[in-house]
Amino acid sequence: MKRPITHTIRHLSSALLLIGGILCSQNLWACEQPEVHRYGFVRCLSDGLSGVILPNNQWGFIDRTGELVATDYDSVWDFNDGLAMVMKDGKYGFIDTTGQIAIQLKYDWANSFSEGLAVVVQNDRYGFIDKTGQVVIPLKYDGAYPFSEGLASVEKNDKRGFIDKTDKVIIPLTFKRTYNFSEGLAGVYQNGKWGFVDKTGRIVIPLQYHDVSSFSEGLAYVEQEDEWGFIDKSGKLLIPLAEYYHTVYPFNDGLAIVMKSDKTGLIDKYGKVIAPLQYDYIEPFDDDLTRVEQDGKVGFLDKSGKVVIPLQYDDAWYFSEGLAAVKQNGKYGFINQTGQIIIPLQYDDAYPFYNDVAVVSDSSTGESFYINKQGERQYQLGKPIFSSVGNQ
Repeated sequence: MKRPITHTIRHLSSALLLIGGILCSQNLWACEQPEVHRYGFVRCLSDGLSGVILPNNQWGFIDRTGELVATDYDSVWDFNDGLAMVMKDGKYGFIDTTGQIAIQLKYDWANSFSEGLAVVVQNDRYGFIDKTGQVVIPLKYDGAYPFSEGLASVEKNDKRGFIDKTDKVIIPLTFKRTYNFSEGLAGVYQNGKWGFVDKTGRIVIPLQYHDVSSFSEGLAYVEQEDEWGFIDKSGKLLIPLAEYYHTVYPFNDGLAIVMKSDKTGLIDKYGKVIAPLQYDYIEPFDDDLTRVEQDGKVGFLDKSGKVVIPLQYDDAWYFSEGLAAVKQNGKYGFINQTGQIIIPLQYDDAYPFYNDVAVVSDSSTGESFYINKQGERQYQLGKPIFSSVGNQ
C-alpha cells in the first residue's frame, strides 16, 4: 500500500531503531526518559533504566541519575520484568538491572520475555527459557512465537499449533499459519482461508476469509474478495463487507482507520464514517489529536473527525507535552493544540518534547541542541542527529 512521503520518512527512524534492536513497544518518543543530556540518544525508561548510545557507538544502560550500569553491547532491548535482552558479536542473552549478565550470550537469536518465558534459538532450533536461563521447553521446534494468554504458537514440518508452558500440545500442529491469542481467540490459516479457534482448539469462526486481524476491542476485520468488514467473536458481521481494501489499524478507542481507493478515513464500531475517506494518511490516535495528510499537507483531527488544525504544514510530529513540531517553508517550529505558534519556525529539524526539552537542529552551524518550551537553548549535542532521516 502506498504511503505518503511524510509517513515514510518519519517511520524510517523507527525502522533504523528496529534494525539496531532497540525499538520499544511504545511510541518512539512518547515515554519517560532520564533527565540526562550528554548522550546523543536516550531510550525510554523501563524498570528504571534506559538504553543509550555511547561515544564508541556501542549501547549501554543508564539509571535515572545518568549513572552507567552496563556498557558495550551491539544492541539492547527494553527491560521487562527485571531482564533486558542484549546482543554482542551476533549472540543474544539477558542482563539484570544491576548490569550483570543473568543469562549468558550464547543464543543465535532470542525474543524478550513474555509471560515469564522467552523464545531462544540455537542451530535453527527453537525453544523457551525461563528467567533463570533454564530451558523449560526444549529447543526442538522449527519456529516458535511468544506466549500470549497462556499459549504459544510453535511450528514443526511447516505446520503450526499451540502449546502451554509445560510443552503440552493444546491445539495440534495442523495449521499453515497462526496468530497469537487475543481476547480468547486466535486466527488460524489452512487451505488458503482464515478463521478463528478458541483455547481448546475448537473452530468458533469458520475458515472462510482471505485475511483477518486479531481481535481488538471485541472486533476483528476480515476480508473476502477484496472487501473488508468487521466481525464480533461469534462471527457475526457487525460492519458489512465493503471495498475497504485495507484496514490500516484495528479498533482503538472505538475508532478504526480504513482505506478505500487509496484514501483513508475513520469509522466507529457501528460502521459510521467519522472522518471522510479523503486523506492520504491518518496516524493512529495517541492523544486527543492525530496527524492527517492530504495532497502533501499535514494537519490534525480530533476524535469526532473535526479538523482542529488546518492541513497547511509540510510535515509534523505528533503532540507531546502539549506541543507538536511542524514544518513550513523548510523550517520547523512548535504549535499548541489550538494551532497557535509557540516557538517560531526557525529550525532545520525538530523532535518532540519530553522532560520539558526538545532536540532541534541548525544546519548553518552544524549543531543539534535542546530547547525548552520557551524556545530557549539549553544543552548542545554537537552535529545534527538523525538529520538524514528527519529532513525531507
